[in-house]
This record gives sequence, C-alpha cells and structure tokens, in this order.
Amino acid sequence: MQRRTFLAGSLGALSAGALPAGSAAAATAGAATAATSVDEAFLSLLTKRNEAQIPLVLDTYKNAGDSVRATARKARRMVSGFVWERSARHHDNSLLEPLTFLVERLATLQHDDGTYDVGNLHSPPDSAFALQDLCLILDLLDADGQPATEPTRAVLERIIRKAGPALATGGVHTPNHRWEVSAALARIHHLFPDRRYAARIDDWLDEGIDATPDGIYSERSSTYASEVTNPSLLTIAWLRRKPELLPVVSRNLAATLFLLEPNGEVDSTASRRQDQNRIREVWWYLTQFRELALHDRDGRFATVAKDIERRGTGELGDFLAEVLERPDLAAPLPAAAPAPEDFSQDFPAHQLARIRRGARTATLFGGTDFHDIPVIASGLSTSPTFFKFRSGAAILDSVRLSPQFFSTGHFRSDGLRRTGQWSFQLGDEVKVPYHLPLPKRYRRSDGSYALTNEGRFYAKMEFPHRPKQYRTLSTAVAVTEVSNGFDLAIELSGSEVPFAIELCFRPGGTLSGVEQLDAAGNYQLVEGTGAYTVGTDRIEFGPGNGPTRVTMDPGERYTHLNGSLTPEGLRVYLTGRSPARYTLHLRAS
Repeated sequence: MQRRTFLAGSLGALSAGALPAGSAAAATAGAATAATSVDEAFLSLLTKRNEAQIPLVLDTYKNAGDSVRATARKARRMVSGFVWERSARHHDNSLLEPLTFLVERLATLQHDDGTYDVGNLHSPPDSAFALQDLCLILDLLDADGQPATEPTRAVLERIIRKAGPALATGGVHTPNHRWEVSAALARIHHLFPDRRYAARIDDWLDEGIDATPDGIYSERSSTYASEVTNPSLLTIAWLRRKPELLPVVSRNLAATLFLLEPNGEVDSTASRRQDQNRIREVWWYLTQFRELALHDRDGRFATVAKDIERRGTGELGDFLAEVLERPDLAAPLPAAAPAPEDFSQDFPAHQLARIRRGARTATLFGGTDFHDIPVIASGLSTSPTFFKFRSGAAILDSVRLSPQFFSTGHFRSDGLRRTGQWSFQLGDEVKVPYHLPLPKRYRRSDGSYALTNEGRFYAKMEFPHRPKQYRTLSTAVAVTEVSNGFDLAIELSGSEVPFAIELCFRPGGTLSGVEQLDAAGNYQLVEGTGAYTVGTDRIEFGPGNGPTRVTMDPGERYTHLNGSLTPEGLRVYLTGRSPARYTLHLRAS
C-alpha cells in the first residue's frame, strides 16, 4: 500500500530521544529550528496517561451506547499505545481484537453516503470529528507497519475513502463545523489526494475566520475554541501549507491567558454555547499552547502548557497520538515567562472584563444577545450572570438579580462600560406596554387580527400597530474594585416591585451568618455579614437587607414550559423592593 505518511521515521526518532530534523511540524507549523532533543517529562506523562486509558477502553469497548465519536476515540487510544515503542502496550496483540471490533463497528454504522448519525442524521460535521481520529489512526498504523494490522487498515481506508466525498459536498450547522470539516478533509486529502477536497477547504476558508478583534471566535466559547476551532485551524495550517492561520490561533490563546482561573478553569461567561453555564478546564488546550509556544517562542504559552502538565487533570493521554503524529510537539519548550496574574483586562467586542489579583479574580459581563434578539435559544448568549468572584478555593460562581416586573425575568445588562481605572457600569431599562385600541385604519369587523408578539407572549391582537402606555424599570449596577474585593452598588427605579439578588457559591464550602430557607440549598442573608469558607479561603458578603422572601422569577419565557434558571450550588438571597439603592460588599479574607 503506497501512501504518503506523516510519520516515516518519527516513532523511532522519538524513542531514541531526538526529533527528526526538518520534520513536517518544523517545516509547516513554524518551529524556529529543527528540534534536537525531546521533553522527556512531557513524553513520559502522555505515555503513562495513555497506558491508564487503555484498560478502561478494554472494559467498555463493546458498549452499544457509545457514539461514533466515542468509538473512534477509544480506537485512537488503543492504537497510540500499540504503536508507541515506550508504551507498556507496544505491539500488545491483546489489543488487536478490540481494535478490529471498534473499526468494524464504525464500518457498519457508516451510511451508504459516507456519513454517520451522531444525534444529527447523516451529519457531515459530526462525521468529521470521527474521521479526524480515523485518519490519524490509519497513519499511525501505516507508519508502524505491522502485518497483523493490515486487515484493520484496509477497513479504515474504505471508511475514509467513502466519507471524503460526503464531507466535500455536505453542509454544516455551526461556525466551528466549517473548520472541523475542513481539517478532516485536509487529513483525507493528505492520505488520498483529491482536488475536490482541497477546493472545499478553500471555499470554507474564503468565508473568513470568525475571530473578533478580541481574539475570541464568534461562538465565544472556550469549549469550541479548545476542542474544535484551534486544533482544526492548526491541522489545516500544517497539512495545507497555510501559515497565515497560525496568528489567528495565537491571538485566541493570548486572549485565553486572561480568561484563566488560578485552578485551571477557563471563564466561559460570555459563551453563546452550552458552556455559558458550565465549568471548562484548560487541559484541552495542552498541545495548542505547546505548539504556539514553540512557534512564537512565547514563554507565557510555555508556562500554561507546563501548568497543565503539572496539574495533571483531564484526558491527557489523548494527546499522545498528536505527538506521535507530529514529533516536534515534544520539543523542549522555550524559557518560561510569567502568564498574566495581575491585570484588569477589557474585551470590548464581548462586553466582558476580567480582573485578577493573584489568587483573587472577578468577571464582569454585560454582553448577552438578549437585547438584540430577545429569545432563549441555542447559539445565543442569555445567561443572566453579570458578576463572578473568587478568592482561592472560595468561589462565587454567579451574581444575578431578578425583579418581579411583569415576569420579564432576570436583569441582563445592555452593555458594560468602564468608568474609571477601578470602576465599571452595567445597566438596563425594561419597558412593558399596556396596549390601547387599534387605530381605525387597522380595525377589522371580523375581529381576526394577526398573531403577533408583544414582547412576552403572542396573541391575535395586531400588537405592532397599537398605541401603547409603558411601565418601566431601570436597573444600574456600578462595580468598583477595592483593596480586597468589590462593591456592587445596585439601583432600581421607575416602578415599585420586589427584587431578589442571588449569590450562588460553588458546592464544597461552608456558609455562615445566613438563614436556611429550605432543604434545596437556598439561604437568605437577613442582616449583618455572611461568609463562605473553603479551607483557609473566605468570601464575606453583605449587608443583609431584611427578612422579606422574594422568589427568583426567571421570566415567562422559561416558566411557560416549566424551564428553570436555578444555578447549582449554595444559593444565598438578599431581597428588597424598588425604588432602592443597595450596595453589596464582597470581600476576600
């Protein structure tokens, strides 16, 4: 079987402790010089972590509930250990039957048109995720050259060849899908050249990379930056000789430096995707930071990469396959330089600000999509969290505000404005109409009017043509950084309504100074100061604002279908009634 491979000579070179001069990674991903030595600690870590993955794969490889993507990843984990000379599973024949099972299953699940079902039906982008792994597996096995794997390689080739045309002609759903499909096509084209594949990649790239001036992609998601977009762009840059893509990834990683938490989490408050309400960790970025540290000679990136290795969380064994594919990724990193740990950084394109003072960090956010597109939907930023604060292990995951104003829901700031070196302004005005009689020219004798939206609900009332009387509620939040924390001066005006401020602390700590409302993790600070403590880390908050109980109203858009915006954790409420001025003091101690 004659085919170009990524890895000719690379596996042996890594085992010997030196990287091949002029390797593909050095030539096209931009390493400054061909590496002459190997980061042994890095290789050892990936090897051990991969060895730990393989028994788990062997215990579960026949799991009928696995998705196509999960099945391909399990095969990749086994193959990494099988071909790697330093692995305890090197040429372990007990892996061959499970590998054959997984690959045959992938062949069986593939549709006649070359695609797979992965939630979405006949999905080119979801197929591309699996195909990236399968192309890498095939090339690893080809470079290893064991006769025993020839039947498996033949099946892999059939799958890949069958999928190529589907990816070259099919469509996508989301922005990151364009780059995932293009990266898969770049791999397929490298193995089995076809001008259609190269042309389709160029078509997608010609749309422009969806990076904002802040360096963050349009989906504003750490999940999709780390797991999809950055790796895909790096693969395309390497295989299609497009070094102009590298600065795009570098800018994203530079922005990510200011989104990192001291414990390795990545702030995702501004995200338009699922991770706007989830915890994400930086370990996904390991080889990205390593590659750009080598390419840019950036010591900050080297520091983050080494921190990921030192922390050791996540599926780090998955990166072994990438390093076997591209040995220059295992080169010694440039001299470390401090990653940012004392800053106040604005992200104007996202109405986001991040502040860090050592182990103390804060996030301010006023950039939801709700004011431009007032609906709740996938792909929109709608989280009502406008402030986060942490001091070491004591983490306040969200501050939210909910006035009971015609069931319009939580306060969502319409922008974020810096007002001084230490201060910011958030704010919004909500208007709810009472509708007056239709002008005579729009009236109908049969009373059958258009079904239209009045802002909260639909009715056959021809709302757009009715004169209106409005009730308004204005909310302003002035955030000021002080020596050991923040002051949030909250002002509500325009209408008299009850309101609740919700502080949601990360589970695992202890609350004091508060009254428990029920068994569901709800508390209220009635008076004085409360505290949340984890070990020696502590956040103090207050003062309390009275005993009145006000429920958090997520708004009619949620409650109509029994939806909920209740965050997970220990929830402390402070309540009041507008018009009001109240200052929440948050202090690290």
